[in-house]
Amino acid sequence: MTSPAHTPPTDRTTPLALHTAARTYGAAPALADGPVRLDWTQLLEQVQDVARALLARGIRTGDRVGIWSPNTHHWVIAALGAHYAGATLVPLNTRYVADEVADVLRRVDAKTLFIAGTFLKRDRLAELRATAPDLRIDTVVVLPVEGVEEPVEGALNWSALAEAGAGVSRDRARERAESISPEDLSDILFTSGTTGRSKGVLIAHRQTLSAVRGWTECATLNSDDNYLIVNPFFHSFGYKAGIVACLLTGATMVPQIVFDVPTTMRLIGQEKITVLPGPPTIYQSILDFPDRGEYRLDSLRVAITGAAPVPVVLVERMRSELDFDIVLTAYGLSESSGFATMCRVEDDAETISATSGRPMAGFELKLSDAGEVLLRGPNTMLGYLDDPESTARTVDADGWLHTGDIGVVDDRGYLKITDRLKDMYVSGGFNVYPAEIEQALARLDGVAVSAVVGVPDNRMGEVGKAFIVRKPGAALTEDQVFSYATKALANFKVPRFVEFRAELPYNASGKVLKRQLREENS
Repeated sequence: MTSPAHTPPTDRTTPLALHTAARTYGAAPALADGPVRLDWTQLLEQVQDVARALLARGIRTGDRVGIWSPNTHHWVIAALGAHYAGATLVPLNTRYVADEVADVLRRVDAKTLFIAGTFLKRDRLAELRATAPDLRIDTVVVLPVEGVEEPVEGALNWSALAEAGAGVSRDRARERAESISPEDLSDILFTSGTTGRSKGVLIAHRQTLSAVRGWTECATLNSDDNYLIVNPFFHSFGYKAGIVACLLTGATMVPQIVFDVPTTMRLIGQEKITVLPGPPTIYQSILDFPDRGEYRLDSLRVAITGAAPVPVVLVERMRSELDFDIVLTAYGLSESSGFATMCRVEDDAETISATSGRPMAGFELKLSDAGEVLLRGPNTMLGYLDDPESTARTVDADGWLHTGDIGVVDDRGYLKITDRLKDMYVSGGFNVYPAEIEQALARLDGVAVSAVVGVPDNRMGEVGKAFIVRKPGAALTEDQVFSYATKALANFKVPRFVEFRAELPYNASGKVLKRQLREENS
């Protein structure tokens, strides 16, 4: 007979899943972040405290709550607290500059913002206020991610939340949590598009939980696992395949604030980590670390990777040298709730390396006549925020999601991604869209036209290279381009290389031949 601890929950909202986790796993460890240790009952209580504060500050069901902060226990509690209060979560990329964050917050009409205090010598709230002095947010909560709280004018400290919510009972908070519908929005994740402006992807609670449940089944995640979450929480890989996956299975969350190879290996030994997903660069960095033998890594059990090519030799080394029992690859996008296809435990190294697996979580898969990967199922996005035209172009009348990726499907139903329709490239696990960079460069004095492509990089998979044609008489330099791009764009979007040319290659219709530029630099 299956024990209760391993019975998959069937809840269709995050708050109900948290209730089930607290009831099922109770005093078992839920979260370990340095000295902060919470069991599932304690996690529920702290989430309720955040929700009580939000209710006291006037949060209503459907209001949007942003989080701009790195991976710490605060993020987990704040995110689940926002859901518990009925709000829609808007995770913000920690690499965004203040302009990008202000744009997103305005578009979602955020009522609350959880924001990191000074971290890595960067004061995000000061940056945001200086960049967007007219931005109005009802409640700003500063998270002490480096452990130090200082009063901030016009904002609440994290430690003040319990007092702020003292007038709201736990029963009232629970009533709000239980009133949330599976059809209510759980989150809006922003993903850049080929038009250069980010799009907000609308996903319901039922979709988030259904897709994550499919992922946890393939990954064999269970309540005995200790899960080191190095993937950023603002991304589906860290938030949904991390926090929500642990919520559904009772696995212990161990967030890592910044990926660092020695710190990661130390945590693996100290916390007896069994599950370590991430992009291929994480495993390659661990394998190549000169003092790897000094660390205890024998607890590792499951690795799930993707977002970049995975060589067969890497899969084999992960199994033989890092002793992973299970190594899997997967494919998904924000528009498919973060998930779509995945390899299975029984697949061989060649399949894991060469494919992204077969459909999961109720998805159907087919290829268009042009070879574009199409997906259909209950977990396809509800649409883009305030953008019905882009929604209609992306999800057709028959419900097929047009991914923009080119692929092939073998006779077993396994998908292999072979190209990208949208010119998007992947740098260190992050999707980068050249059109967004080109639009930013167009505002730099001296640039007549530019084209950005991804070029191979041993560590990051791909990095950006910008081909620029100067305006007549302009004396623009590489240093000026880098300096401007660093201020205008998140770090992962800044091109690594710049090449000035007299002209760019075009086809007969006037489009830049980016394939030619990529081939010249492959």
